[in-house]
Amino acid sequence: MLAQSPMRTDQAAVSVADLGAEDPTIEIVLANDAHGAFVWGVLDRLLDEPRCSFSGVTASGFAAMEAAVFAYGLSVGGRRGARMALANFWRRVSHASVFANDRTSLLRSVLEQSIDIEQIRVERCPVKLCVQAVNARTDAVKVFTGSQLSIDAIVAAATIPFLSLPVEIDGDIYWGDGDVFQSPPVLATEARHRLIVTGRPSVFTA
Repeated sequence: MLAQSPMRTDQAAVSVADLGAEDPTIEIVLANDAHGAFVWGVLDRLLDEPRCSFSGVTASGFAAMEAAVFAYGLSVGGRRGARMALANFWRRVSHASVFANDRTSLLRSVLEQSIDIEQIRVERCPVKLCVQAVNARTDAVKVFTGSQLSIDAIVAAATIPFLSLPVEIDGDIYWGDGDVFQSPPVLATEARHRLIVTGRPSVFTA
């Protein structure tokens, strides 16, 4: 886990208290290689920090689903709502069959039970959500945000290439592996800090 600011990016792990008392508003970036359970723990810990506020979150891989649940929970119930939404989401994941023949349908079912997509698309949503997926034909990274967000887009971001069929969206087909390090995060927010959750901290510390 990394905290990025305009002044310092060289620490592999930075506590919430280090984000700066003068402006604790952060953008969250969830990389596609971050372990799902670890991401849940990070988000839950951040929600436990009353000083921290969140301007936006961008995510790819399975973390895109967690980001959507996080944004939905904040939208409908604040911090408590987000923690409850994440806990319920993971309860559904744990009950889902790992031997399901169609993993994409399984992801879709869990997500549809966990969020109301309209609560995330509206302007009054307290955090701006972006999810990244890859065009299965061209390998181009596609960022879905605002009115482009949909259950399909989030499921596509979480779909493992070649192990599952890509998801069709507006005539194109997409799946996961939208590495947030292939293109800069696009969140247009005023946060001074960026918190990056990744399984590869060496890309920043090398």
